[in-house]
Amino acid sequence: MPRTTAAPPAPHPAPGARPAPPGREAEDRLLRGLLADLRRGRPAVVEVHGPPGIGRTTLLEHAAALAGEAGVRVAAAAASPEEAALPHGLAAQLHGQLGPGPHPAARPLPHGPGDPWPRRPEELCAAFQAAARSRPTLLVVDDTQWADTPSLRGLQALARRLAGVPLMLLTSRNSAARPDPSDRIEPCPLADGRAVARHVLELPPLPAEAVRRVLAAAWPGSVDAAFEEEAARCLDGNPALLRSVVARFVRHDWTPRTAHLAHLAESAAEAVRERTVRTLPLLPDELLGVLRALAVAGPDCTPGLIDALAAGPRTPGTARALALLSGTGLLADGPRPALRAEAAARAVLADLGTAQREELHARAAAWAHRAALPDRAVARMLLGAGRIGAPWAVAALRRRAAEHRAAGRHHQAARLLERALREPVPEALRVRLLTELGAAVLPTEPEVASRHLYRALDPPAGAAAAAPADPGTVRARLRAAELLVARGDVLTPAARIARAAAEAEPGTAEHSGLRALHWMAEHGRPDPEDGGGPPPPGSRPARPEQAAEAAVAAWRTAQRGLDISRARELARAALAPEARAHVPPAVRAAAAHALVLSGDTEEARGALDGILVCAGRRDARPVAGLALLLTCLAELWAGRDAAASAALDRCEEVMPHRCWHPLMAPGPLALRALLDLRRGDADAAARILETRLPPAAESGMAWAHLLYARGRVRLAAGEREAALADLLECGRRLLARQAANPALLPWRSAAARTRDPEDPLAVRLLAEERRLALRWGSPVALATALAPGPGGAALPGTAARPRERAAGWRYRQALVALGTAPFSGHLTVDSLLDDDRAAPGPVPHGDARHPQPDAGPYPGPGPYPGPGAQPPSHAGREVRGDRPRHGPPPGGPQGTRNGAARTGRAAAAVAPLTEAEHRVAALAAGGLPNRAIAGELAVTARTVEQHLTKAYRKLGIRGRPQLAAALERTATEEPT
Repeated sequence: MPRTTAAPPAPHPAPGARPAPPGREAEDRLLRGLLADLRRGRPAVVEVHGPPGIGRTTLLEHAAALAGEAGVRVAAAAASPEEAALPHGLAAQLHGQLGPGPHPAARPLPHGPGDPWPRRPEELCAAFQAAARSRPTLLVVDDTQWADTPSLRGLQALARRLAGVPLMLLTSRNSAARPDPSDRIEPCPLADGRAVARHVLELPPLPAEAVRRVLAAAWPGSVDAAFEEEAARCLDGNPALLRSVVARFVRHDWTPRTAHLAHLAESAAEAVRERTVRTLPLLPDELLGVLRALAVAGPDCTPGLIDALAAGPRTPGTARALALLSGTGLLADGPRPALRAEAAARAVLADLGTAQREELHARAAAWAHRAALPDRAVARMLLGAGRIGAPWAVAALRRRAAEHRAAGRHHQAARLLERALREPVPEALRVRLLTELGAAVLPTEPEVASRHLYRALDPPAGAAAAAPADPGTVRARLRAAELLVARGDVLTPAARIARAAAEAEPGTAEHSGLRALHWMAEHGRPDPEDGGGPPPPGSRPARPEQAAEAAVAAWRTAQRGLDISRARELARAALAPEARAHVPPAVRAAAAHALVLSGDTEEARGALDGILVCAGRRDARPVAGLALLLTCLAELWAGRDAAASAALDRCEEVMPHRCWHPLMAPGPLALRALLDLRRGDADAAARILETRLPPAAESGMAWAHLLYARGRVRLAAGEREAALADLLECGRRLLARQAANPALLPWRSAAARTRDPEDPLAVRLLAEERRLALRWGSPVALATALAPGPGGAALPGTAARPRERAAGWRYRQALVALGTAPFSGHLTVDSLLDDDRAAPGPVPHGDARHPQPDAGPYPGPGPYPGPGAQPPSHAGREVRGDRPRHGPPPGGPQGTRNGAARTGRAAAAVAPLTEAEHRVAALAAGGLPNRAIAGELAVTARTVEQHLTKAYRKLGIRGRPQLAAALERTATEEPT
């Protein structure tokens, strides 16, 4: 290579002089100094090297302009590949610009082939030397790699004869072209460096400051700093790329703002592609082979891989080839050989056919596998390869897809799994790949995920209709069915799940799990009145044979509210440690739901935590989302509002609203609205319920939960008729599925609150809910049905919080009796408290003439025994430690029927208040006006006035000023 001479110091350009090209200030100073020396008679030879687009031509044009301003004669020419075969073409361009001179040889060169002039290099040199002696001359030749051979030999001869002649030879060469030692243009090696200046300029990329100046010149004062940084990074300081991007932005009227960074990346990729296309014709075939190997291997390329892919009879060594390609500007800096941009890789491979590209990628992947390169390298090469037909290819793709899924790169994982499905694989592996693909695309394309899971449940094309599936295939289909059912997609896959269960071997855990999922899918079918059709025979478990079937049996038993002991027994059998390995997590979630309905919330939460761990290990987002929804319910039952909200927040992270099937989508919204209502933010709850849902959402069971939530929100807003319509429709949908348990949704008591207490509909609804709660027998359900709740925002777990006053002793005795007596179905709380109907004392909680707000799975406040509470040994004994603020004298229900057994302390001061009167009085004592009390209790202002009037009379006071003291005085009264 020519020796690079350091630039001598040169003065800075005078003010007002031609500015240097951006980023070429050092080269500008060198050229100015050489032109000044040229005018004093000192010759020079300057070569400018650089990759395509680096600004060689711009610098040569700048030097020609500087020479013209300095009074130096300029002759410029540019070689081209089209004229490379034309003899003396480049020399003719230069000689024609010299004009007449004093020397006889300074005449135009002949152009015809028959011209007798010999065209020898020494004659050409004599002509240029004669012109330079008459006036300092600058010869500018661009792209000498395309110069014709006679002209190039003449320039080489001229460079060796420059001593003592005021002539400067400025040439440029594209470093992408393969250099040849015989093509060098150098002065005479015997000439002193002081006689002929010699410089080789390797143009570097533009610095960031130069890029900023170019952008500022195109858009003065309107370029974002982030745009400048990204432009300097992605354009590699290449002036041609920068000009191309600026031109495209101007053409499309885009501005250099942060919002247009995507347009910048797209424009940069297109400019790189165009530059690569222009560079490739300069390269010989052996170097093109090396570039293709680099394009296929990407950032994981190694010299061994290049040798394996680009080997040929004329291919130079890898180190030599990379050195030659370094001048093209296509290679990135770094320890590993790689192309600078992905767009360049695509352009390098564009001229190959599809079969050739796939074969090249397949060879690269096979070499990478043998060399034990990382999975990321093997998988990336396999993406462009055809069918490999080897097990290692599918294994590498699956491992890399799992890494992408763990990092949240779902699109990349889906591409790898789709590529793996192109390989010939066994049926069990095909089903697993489809299941993994469905899980990968679920966060971004839920409907596409369902289609992949449908394919997993379908038999392979050409398989026999009744051919039994192997155990591995059945297990894989079981997981696909589980993801569909957990997501709420139950209508389309129900028949597929049934077919998969029929193909499984009876008595196995897989057969049981598929049957259980099929029963769950059938129960979740759309409402029959919405076109879903009645459930087919056998859609519910009769006598469960396996743990998975027991889980669904427990779930259905709990929903019907039939036998709490049986439901608990079945649920615990399904959740036992020895059964966990045989029961799908989604089916175990159904058993946990049964425990939530039975009031065993702590036990249910422990089971749900285990399901969450299992779902996270399997990357089963729908199962995790389902478990978190049930966790939210369990926390609500336990009265832990913050934990319930945290569980719902996690659910929305794992399964955003768009990921649920339309049949399931209303459920999370209903829970969120009820939580907002629990906090007293009815406006936020109403906004949640305004979320737009797909039409199919109204057909699933989750719509009943949304109707219940909407009814509660409307009831809190005073819209009683609309609330009643929602709550009754909620009940209709639940009863259509035989879900009568009030612990599931206490819609009856909520609907009763929309009517006056004496309304027959309200009385019937409350009586029916109490009867069903007594039949179910859960402590929480009993407290829900019997305990009153203040306000219009009672939600699950409210009963666990302290009441404003203790429960009356009659209510507590009745609750203990109901919790311990062997009911036959005719016994209700009204019958146990029937004596109060004739008594002048307080009306018990269970009196149907005074219906109370509902509480439950979104219950109102009131004490209730927890899941582990032990009732007293007999119903007539009062529970110690409960101190009612008022109540009748002791003696139990038998003594209250005729009102004869009253104590002196209970009869002396004031008459006891009813529950309704006490609630109104307590709110009034707290400072609330009548209208606010009416809104809080969802009653009319007239009702509030009547209760206050009765309370004043019973307490023996005249108005609100004495109300707080009177209530505090009566709080110490209790039966003796």
